[in-house]
Amino acid sequence: MEKIILHKSQSENKVTEVVIEESVEVVKDSMFKKFFLEVSSLTTFTLRFFKEAIKPPYEFNELMKQSFLIGYKSLPLIAITGFIIGLVLTIQSRPTLAKFGSESLLPAMVAVSLIREIGPVITALIFAGKVGSGIGAELASMNVTEQIDAMQVSDNNPFKYLVVTRVLAATLMLPILVILADGFGLLGSFVGVNIKGDVSAYLFFSQIFQSLEFNDLIPAIIKTFFFGYAIGLIGSYKGYNSNKGTEGVGEAANSAVVLSSLMVFIIDMIAVQITSLLQG
Repeated sequence: MEKIILHKSQSENKVTEVVIEESVEVVKDSMFKKFFLEVSSLTTFTLRFFKEAIKPPYEFNELMKQSFLIGYKSLPLIAITGFIIGLVLTIQSRPTLAKFGSESLLPAMVAVSLIREIGPVITALIFAGKVGSGIGAELASMNVTEQIDAMQVSDNNPFKYLVVTRVLAATLMLPILVILADGFGLLGSFVGVNIKGDVSAYLFFSQIFQSLEFNDLIPAIIKTFFFGYAIGLIGSYKGYNSNKGTEGVGEAANSAVVLSSLMVFIIDMIAVQITSLLQG
């Protein structure tokens, strides 16, 4: 009797193991399928954006409105963040340079770090959190309330009016915000230098401009156009194609921030590799 029970339990364990393996395979297949479907849908969305952006008529008024909302409304947050980054970076770097007697290199080091990498990336991440989530939530809520469907019924082009203008505005505004953030970051660095020292503004900024070259500034500005484009495109894609229902609004905003932040790091990695190859 005991042998029969033992055999039965072993067979049940084998059945459960087979069921678990099959469920894992199904989950893997569904994940890969969902990933490739998402990539295909995003590619189609991107191609449609270029098609609608080139084809007239052009929504200049809506583009100016979105540029104001995206750029000007984000300026206070970007300025405060840039100032704090420059201040903190200067204060944290001073003790290390003081060990080697190289405190005079502090302005140049902070300027190169801010303009090359820290300024563009941090500003793009803040931009993704504020603007990317805002675009995703706004378009998703319009999708939930069927405003996009109403625009299609009234013979308007919601894609050109809603998506193209927001993506172009994000692409054009982020480089300007990065330049302003770099300026506020250098101002914060000047304040940080004078907390434990006494450096004139003329000496501080002359050291900065002597250490900077066009090779430091131009690649950093060019990649911000790609940052802005990726953030605007992903936010618009997630909002425009969101699921109907109130949950879709939150999911669109959340996924827009996560994906756009990830794309910022990927684009930055590619840009750094290209820049190093060109300079090498």
